[in-house]
Amino acid sequence: MNMKKDTRVFYVDDKAREERIKEASRILKEGGLVAFPTETVYGLGADALNERAVMQIFEAKGRPADNPLIVHVHSKESCLKLVKSVSEKASVLMDSFWPGPLTLVMERKDIVPDVTTGGLDTVAIRMPENRIALELIEYSGVPVAAPSANLSGRPSPTTADHVLHDLSGRIDAIVDGGEVDIGLESTVVDVTSNIPVILRPGKVSKEDLEACIGEVKVGYDDKTHPESETVRSPGMKYTHYSPDSTVILVEGEHGNVLSRMKEILADLKQRGAKAGMLLTEESIPAFPSVISHSLGRKDMPEQAARNLFFGLRRLDEEGMDIIIVDGSFRQDGIGMAVFNRVRKAADMIIKV
Repeated sequence: MNMKKDTRVFYVDDKAREERIKEASRILKEGGLVAFPTETVYGLGADALNERAVMQIFEAKGRPADNPLIVHVHSKESCLKLVKSVSEKASVLMDSFWPGPLTLVMERKDIVPDVTTGGLDTVAIRMPENRIALELIEYSGVPVAAPSANLSGRPSPTTADHVLHDLSGRIDAIVDGGEVDIGLESTVVDVTSNIPVILRPGKVSKEDLEACIGEVKVGYDDKTHPESETVRSPGMKYTHYSPDSTVILVEGEHGNVLSRMKEILADLKQRGAKAGMLLTEESIPAFPSVISHSLGRKDMPEQAARNLFFGLRRLDEEGMDIIIVDGSFRQDGIGMAVFNRVRKAADMIIKV
């Protein structure tokens, strides 16, 4: 970036809450960049209808401009201003999961600029559940385009400190709302066809969706798509979620994973590599002398969701050459989304 910004941090407390959120919303309305908490991860916001403001997102993150952004709204009514129509199934999903961690891809109106949609004829929209986010969007009076507030390719930020680490001097402000609740980005569903398609997994699972609207297809995999390919959702293209350290994921039943991780660690020590580990609670006692971060209990993948990006960042900052990830936690529900993220972050995947 050509110009270094003086990044302000707005600490939101009860005494100055409204005043600080309104100040941050003014920055958004005037074309600035503001990072803010949602229930999923911290987002980097700009006026979605202001082409120059949106371009600053790509500049600040170092993000390719053909990667579509998610537009955040504060009400169902504000969504209607951005899309050509809302299907019956889309309406049911909005009523069931908004506000919340579900993004819907719909045909856009011309009011939404190409830069926001990556040149697509669709726009991805969600209504976040976080109160700070909703107030910020409402006070700004504009829909807010907001990818994760990190340098492109890095693990998504779950605290304001993560945002500062990546984007200080690149953006105008950060609203510090503490640690986020979920820790993984939203589920993305394309509702432009009769049978909706999941483009990115998240907390809202395929089973959750089908309980509301019937059949839903899966349209994603855990690979990074080539740069030449057009994608309809964030998180499907380019490198994602990766720390500077080399990441090795070991997947399988707990006992098998434990044995293989011990073998890998012994080999790395012999080579003189500095290794850290992301471990389930059940695995931690087997590695008492290793720098590690807990993913939570293996039967509670929501804990792994909350801890994955935080742990990758922490071990990266500790200067690890290698990060070994314990992939013995459950893969159903949000666990499927956790595996999607860590597989994309991994340089090597070992299945045992």
